[in-house]
Amino acid sequence: MAPSVRDYLIVSASYWGFTLVDGALRMVVLLHFFKLGYSPFTLAFLFLLYEFAGIVANLAGGWLAVRFGIPRMLMVGQALQIAGLVMLSLLDPAWSAAASVAWVVAAQGIAGLAKDFTKTASKSAIKATSEGSGQLFRWVAYFTGSKNAMKGLGFFVGGLLLGVAGFEPTLWLMALVIAVILVAGVLTLPRQLGKAKSSKTMRELFAKSRGVNLLAAARIFMFGARDVWFVVGLPVFLYAAGWRFVEVGGFLAAWTIAYGGIQAAAPRLVARSADGLSREVPNARLWAGLLAAVPLVLAVLLQRPGLGQSDLVVAAGLALFALPFAVNSSLHSYLILAYAGSEKAAEDVGFYYAANATGRLVGILLSGALYQVGGLTACLVGSAAMLAACWAITFLLPDRTPSHVAL
Repeated sequence: MAPSVRDYLIVSASYWGFTLVDGALRMVVLLHFFKLGYSPFTLAFLFLLYEFAGIVANLAGGWLAVRFGIPRMLMVGQALQIAGLVMLSLLDPAWSAAASVAWVVAAQGIAGLAKDFTKTASKSAIKATSEGSGQLFRWVAYFTGSKNAMKGLGFFVGGLLLGVAGFEPTLWLMALVIAVILVAGVLTLPRQLGKAKSSKTMRELFAKSRGVNLLAAARIFMFGARDVWFVVGLPVFLYAAGWRFVEVGGFLAAWTIAYGGIQAAAPRLVARSADGLSREVPNARLWAGLLAAVPLVLAVLLQRPGLGQSDLVVAAGLALFALPFAVNSSLHSYLILAYAGSEKAAEDVGFYYAANATGRLVGILLSGALYQVGGLTACLVGSAAMLAACWAITFLLPDRTPSHVAL
């Protein structure tokens, strides 16, 4: 097996395990504290530092991965995840509500750093291992799709373990899984993977190409549009409609697994071009327009009198949402690596995923606030508005091929 393929598979397997635990953690925190009586807005607040930390981690993680190598950043992310899980397990039920919220927010902040250090390093490794192989779009699609399938499985596992084993034992089990992954990565990955000359000043770090900047802006709105209904609004809506923990986790798991499968198949759904951009960028515009229509139509349907079984209508509509969202996400994941420079790809990827985390942060805050004000309909209207902005930005993306694009 060629070294690049071997390293790609090792990084992918490592990130699969990490993502499984991260998805389970989100479901465990959300459902456990909703059961304790926390309001939708408070639930959103629990994830606030998680997403803000992700912005910092992506910017710093890209720079650190270039300076010290990708494997070291993977190890840092995994060690932080273990620390966050252990900290969360030490939560004392006798504490006041304010102390409990502060403790959970701090633990989630550590988990946010962990996730985005790991993600930036892993995505950058795909650029490093695919250079000159002609496999960039395919490898990105497989990696991103399989990662999201594992995240979906994590939602199901989190809901199941919470119901079977309880809060604290579930957290300790997840910490053990991450420890095994960390040791395996230390023993197998080459230390110099992704290492290069890093930016020396903040101005240099933020001096990105037009393509990277515009794609980052589109990503803010796209992922904000997903999380505005996905993080708080939908799980609380389904639980309030009578769904059990395992059913809520199972639906979110099925949605995310299907979404990951579509991402992996995206190269078959998108016409490829010899230059790497002239067909891919117009496809990003087409799929963004289709995506924006879905939550708007669903919001209108929810306002019809006598609809009946609104939870099933929502489940069906958001299952449909998965198709254009997955294709868009896969296209964006390819385009950022196509626009990124080869020497400092990790920095460009980190900048892009900092925008991604910004979108999630905004989406989470709006999810709790809008649901509290107008229920899931308000969340869907907010999603449609953000997706319209994402669609508009795609018309500004450059469709000429930089000299460093690796097809």
